[in-house]
Amino acid sequence: MSVNETLTTDIFTLNRQVYQRLKFALSIGLRRQIFFAVCDDLHLRNQVATRLHSTLAYPVGQVLYHPAETGGISTPAYPRLVTLRLNLNDPNPIAQINQWLSNYPPPVVGESKDTPGRPLPIPAFQIVGVELLTKQSVAVQRLFLHYLRLSEQYFSTQETTPFLESSLLFWVPRPWLYAIQQSAPKFWQCRTGIFIFSGEPTPTVGNRDYPENISSLRSVDLGNLETSILDESITSEELIDKTVEDFSFTEDDDFLKQTSENIATESELSSRKSTRNDVIPKLSSFLHISDELMSLIKATLNKNMSEDAEENLEIKQLLWEIEQLKIQQAAGEEIAAAYHNLGNLYRFHIEQGQSSLEHLMVAIIAYQESISYDDTSPQLPDTLNDLGTLYWMLHRTPGNSEEARTYIEQGIEFYQLAIKLISPDSQSEIYARVQNNLATAYGDLARFSHPVENWQEAVNAYNEALRYRTEEIDPLKYAACQNNLGTAYWHLGQYSQPVEHLKQAIVAYNLALAYYKPKEEPIKYGMIQNNIGTAYWNLSQYETPLENLQLAVDLYREALKYRTPNNIPAACAATRNNLGTAYWHIANLPQVTKDIRQNFLQLCIKTYEETVNIANSLNRTNLSFDVLATQNNLALAHYQLVTDPSFKGDKKILSQHLEASLNNHVQAFAGLVKNTEAYHTTFSHIVKIIRTFHHELGIQGQNLALSKVPGHLIPDILPKL
Repeated sequence: MSVNETLTTDIFTLNRQVYQRLKFALSIGLRRQIFFAVCDDLHLRNQVATRLHSTLAYPVGQVLYHPAETGGISTPAYPRLVTLRLNLNDPNPIAQINQWLSNYPPPVVGESKDTPGRPLPIPAFQIVGVELLTKQSVAVQRLFLHYLRLSEQYFSTQETTPFLESSLLFWVPRPWLYAIQQSAPKFWQCRTGIFIFSGEPTPTVGNRDYPENISSLRSVDLGNLETSILDESITSEELIDKTVEDFSFTEDDDFLKQTSENIATESELSSRKSTRNDVIPKLSSFLHISDELMSLIKATLNKNMSEDAEENLEIKQLLWEIEQLKIQQAAGEEIAAAYHNLGNLYRFHIEQGQSSLEHLMVAIIAYQESISYDDTSPQLPDTLNDLGTLYWMLHRTPGNSEEARTYIEQGIEFYQLAIKLISPDSQSEIYARVQNNLATAYGDLARFSHPVENWQEAVNAYNEALRYRTEEIDPLKYAACQNNLGTAYWHLGQYSQPVEHLKQAIVAYNLALAYYKPKEEPIKYGMIQNNIGTAYWNLSQYETPLENLQLAVDLYREALKYRTPNNIPAACAATRNNLGTAYWHIANLPQVTKDIRQNFLQLCIKTYEETVNIANSLNRTNLSFDVLATQNNLALAHYQLVTDPSFKGDKKILSQHLEASLNNHVQAFAGLVKNTEAYHTTFSHIVKIIRTFHHELGIQGQNLALSKVPGHLIPDILPKL
């Protein structure tokens, strides 16, 4: 269930504000902080706690540094926020925290012969599962409160203990908040802040699984996430005043590229599957794997099957391998390899379409754990590249825009770390791949802030990739990168030096086009023709408009030979929409003759009608342009055709075009959000057409027009006639 399905808009906004304050309080890393998050809705609690964990647990700045910056030692992956489920058998949260810190002490970084090094900061801890005490015996409930009273001494004195070096967050429902206030008053007085979330209370009966599945982020709709990540792929952006659109990137298939060293062989997989199931205990008995990783993994298992079913067994076997290696205190390289295999398995699942938040987070944590045990592996650049891509995928997961920006920035940092470890001359293939991915990420970051700077960074990275991804080595990847560079230049041209950057975009697109033959790659060939046409359309706004618009028309027509309603109808509709807009602009150039204007308005109408017909046969969420805007444009073209002084048709033809104009405006109006600018503008056009009916065809024409308008609009229209 989504949060906004159960909360009013005001409450949802309030909860978001509370979440932002709580996230900030945990992220600044102050000592001796006790926070209470009050939430009676367990669904909402799980969503918020998961978001906190996914955002704060592994910030890149605290995860890895280049060895030169830390005295030759990389910083291991170490969380900044740890999620612990309250142990209902012995509900002592302080003891649980101390036990976790004993199992996972902060690693020391920067150690050398001359300096002792420094430990990483103690993480913050969030405690979940307090609400389940309600179903426990009175003795267990009292024991929990007793432990809180015992911990008062730590906060009332300056005694040094590890868990006091950071913040504690207790998730509690209101009844337990009141119980703590009354039964552990001194502990309550030590609190730093209270964060209250609004929501309907959730009965504890039947909700035993929630603490076990803390990473179940139900408010995130994952249905639209790509089934795999493609090296050259960025989704289409809305372009050019919502009229000329569908600006896509050529796809390539090596974004999460698997190297031979990363892939388990078939014999290894068979060996794992042949392990006797009864040798491996239940997941709940694994003690040497972090709680947060186990919680995420449990959320990814197929709930309709047992742990030992084949679909879940391979994951369980890999975890058991890690557990045994840790018990045996095996060499770091062995543990690193085991974690890397776990990351690879989840990456494979992600590439097969299982791109849930939990799958992404498991892969991220597994790879980071792998690096923490072996930061000298020759696979490190590939792993860092994959981490960058996984964070890139997280940012594509629908959700809070601020978190999306954080994720893409984390992805960029991982790509930059990978680049630092790669020698371009000896590792040109991976160097070019990571630079290409980095450019893609900068392009996405430009949607959130500093578009000029970030699109310039994208251009720089694509150009750097092209130094090593040459047409001689790999012509298709070279062409794909040139296409992406063209699109980056196009975006840059929307903000600065438009003529220069648009011309550079056209050069890059043409270099890409040379490697796509229409018979062999009709889809990509048509896409790049569309992109070049869009660049010329944009350039026409600055110089030689008729020449550049005619070039755009020719290119769109060429693209439509390969973007047909049968093979890719959505792309066909987008290019037809672009073509109709180009016709419209030619018709409105001052230097064209009256006959040419009439001819291009007719072409515009025909093309827009074809666009709308195709669009109406498709799911509009799959379209890259605004169909309602296209309908309004079609209506305007009909109106301009018959109100232009050069129109030579009779009254019957005039009436037909005015009716078509009115019908299209009315259809668009019905789909617009009330009281928006487009809503009011379309209403004004409707009134203007009715007036024109009266002016050209008298009172009968006005009555005909009014009969075409929805009845509820008549009271608003009549006073304006």
